[in-house]
Formats: sequence, structure tokens, C-alpha cells
Amino acid sequence: MIRSMTGFSRIERDAPWGSVAWELRSVNHRYLEIGLRLPEDLRVLETRLRRQVAARLKRGKVDCGLRVRWEAASDRELSLDLELAAGVAEAAQKISARVGELPPPGAIDLLRWPGVVRERERDLEPVAELAESTLATALDELDAARRREGEHMAAALQERCDGVAALLDELRADLPEIRAGLRARLLDRLAALDVEAEPQRLEQELAIQLGKMDVDEEIDRLDSHVAEVRRILAAGAAEANGRRLDFLMQEFNREANTLGSKSVDSSSTRIAVELKVLIEQMREQVQNIE
Repeated sequence: MIRSMTGFSRIERDAPWGSVAWELRSVNHRYLEIGLRLPEDLRVLETRLRRQVAARLKRGKVDCGLRVRWEAASDRELSLDLELAAGVAEAAQKISARVGELPPPGAIDLLRWPGVVRERERDLEPVAELAESTLATALDELDAARRREGEHMAAALQERCDGVAALLDELRADLPEIRAGLRARLLDRLAALDVEAEPQRLEQELAIQLGKMDVDEEIDRLDSHVAEVRRILAAGAAEANGRRLDFLMQEFNREANTLGSKSVDSSSTRIAVELKVLIEQMREQVQNIE
């Protein structure tokens, strides 16, 4: 099963100290591009988290956002440096004794003094562990979403491969009639000129004209391209096949253009046009395959 590069997942996990929530979004991109938005306290985890994402995804632009919510009780836990507060108050008394009576600093003044009030350091290890395990679950959900989208894309590609194969069968069946029509037109031109051509010269000219519109090789190559697309779709998501399919679409276009340039009647022209339409539809799907 192939994977799309488009997907979304959101996972939240609770803990006694609060909760973490991951939100992942991915869109198509030529390579793997990972964007991480982390709380400042957890910036140290960036390298590990990037490796975790890169181990699961091969292509796509992936935006990963982590939100940490602390319990209110945890947020209110403060640490007071009472020795520093006492030192500030004592220093204020000394200054007052030197320069004259000054109002003593109140409790609020002391609390505002830098370093007197400090937020208690949080233990970030359980936060980091929960962030990593939750990211793994979010990546599972993102992968499942990309696989579901890939199923629809694979079905669309199979349908268009069937359409290409049907057009090639139609063209192959029409070739004898196309060649007979080319011979008839050549004879009609000679008759209109009232010229009697030598049989050997006529056959040579006919062979030259048939050689110019010979599309057997193009049909065979298009058949092989269809078979390769089907093989890739059946092989599954063992590897990133988007680039290989994109290359095949270029080859499809090349052969379809050659068919159009060799067209000598309305039937083959119509088939060449319909082939290009199907190939373009396939190319649009392939642009989003991992």
C-alpha cells in the first residue's frame, strides 16, 4: 500500500503534573522537511524528536507542534530566598541610618527584589518521556491517515492505468486499418495525378510512410510503464516510491507525445489526446505520493 504525503493527527496525554499535546500536519514536498515547535524548557529534546520523526517518515513537509500544560497547583509552587530578603531589609536599615530616616521596605517591596521569589524548578524528565511516547502515538495516527489517503490515490492510479491499457489495446487493434487507409490515400493521390507508378517504387514509398507512423515501440513502452506502475502499487509502502512514479509519468508523457506526432488519422489523434489526459491525471496524484 502506498502512502500519501498529506495527513493530520492530534494526540493529548494527561499526567499528575499536567498534560502534553502533539499536533502533526504533513503536506507534499520533494524531501523530508521537519518543523518543530517546542516549549522553551524542552528545546534540549529537539534533536531526539527530529530523529524520531525522520525514522517514521521519508518525504513530506511535516509541522510538529508540542504544547505542555501544567496543573494550576504546580504553577503556584514558589521558592522564597528568605536570607536574601533579610539581607535586603538589613541593607535598607543601614542606608536609613546613614542618610536619614527612610520608610522601611515592605513585604511586597521585598518580594519584587530580583532573586527573592523563584519558581521552583520542575522535573522535566517525566515531561520528556511523555512527550516522546505521545509523539510515537501521534506518528502512528499520522501514518494511518497517510495510508488511508494512499489507498484512494492507489485506486485512482489503478483506474487510470486500466484506461491507458484500454486505449493502447484500441490503438493496437486499429493499426491494420490505419495502415490500409494510408495505402488507400497514397493510391488516391497517384490516381488524382493521373500517374502510373511502378509497383516496386510504390511499395518503397508505402514502406517509408508506414515507417514514419510506426508506433509499435511506443505502444510496447507504454505497456511496460503501465506494468511498472501496477507493480509499484502492488509492492506496498516498503519504500518511498513517489519519485520513481514521478519519473514514470515523465516517460509516459514522452511516449504519448511521440504517438501524437506520428498520428495520421483522427482515431489515433483522439487516442493520443485521451492518453495525455489520463497521464496528466496520474501525474497530479503522483505528486502527493511519499
